Amino acid sequence: MLILNVLNVVARPSILPNFSAQPSNHQFNYINYRLANTGVRKLKVSRLRSNFWDSIRSGFLKDNSTQVVESPSTLEEEEEPQPEEFVLVEKTEEDGVVEQIIFSSGGDVDIYDLQTLCDKVGWPRRPLSKLDAALKNSYMVATLHSIRKSPGSEGNDQKKLIGMARATSDHAFNATIWDVLVDPSYQGQGLGKTLVEKIIRALLQRDIGNITLFADSQVVEFYRNLGFEPDPEGIKGMFWYPKY
Repeated sequence: MLILNVLNVVARPSILPNFSAQPSNHQFNYINYRLANTGVRKLKVSRLRSNFWDSIRSGFLKDNSTQVVESPSTLEEEEEPQPEEFVLVEKTEEDGVVEQIIFSSGGDVDIYDLQTLCDKVGWPRRPLSKLDAALKNSYMVATLHSIRKSPGSEGNDQKKLIGMARATSDHAFNATIWDVLVDPSYQGQGLGKTLVEKIIRALLQRDIGNITLFADSQVVEFYRNLGFEPDPEGIKGMFWYPKY
């Protein structure tokens, strides 16, 4: 069983992801996705508990004594998630043009293409240097590209970024999904769902079971349908902003 959590807060749209194409001048929700105790899943260092706080404090026992874990030097080496790339959708139009939608988790994102995509969904612009740093420091970056191939024009394929999502993580317990966005002309085809599910699967394969995200209030139901639930056990997300 997979659980989710949500908190209504007034948030700065420039730093929180918004799946919809609507201007993000409204409430956001803090959402958490974690493994519960139904069919206990073992981790290499510790075990996820059914209680939300236990999953956060899994390095400590209830009496506040330190939990004895295996020395990191004796743990088997873990590799980073291997990038994958495949054709997600392929269709042929009436004029013979073949369009492929390519999924990739290799982090191949041109920041100028990303800025263009953000403009299309109505997100406020962010400094390109910070966008670049955010991508480089992400645990995983998943993308969707449209590649259009016209008959008799081999080598002149048109490639366009149409979707992206990324995750940050401590590589052990926790991860947060950010910047889930899909080109408005490609929305409604399940592409955003694919992006999120692929990231979740990659995180769970690394035994990272406490997964959070921030969602525009208009798309909370979208994340509920992916297994997320709001406010597990009354836990609330807290925010701090500079006073300027």
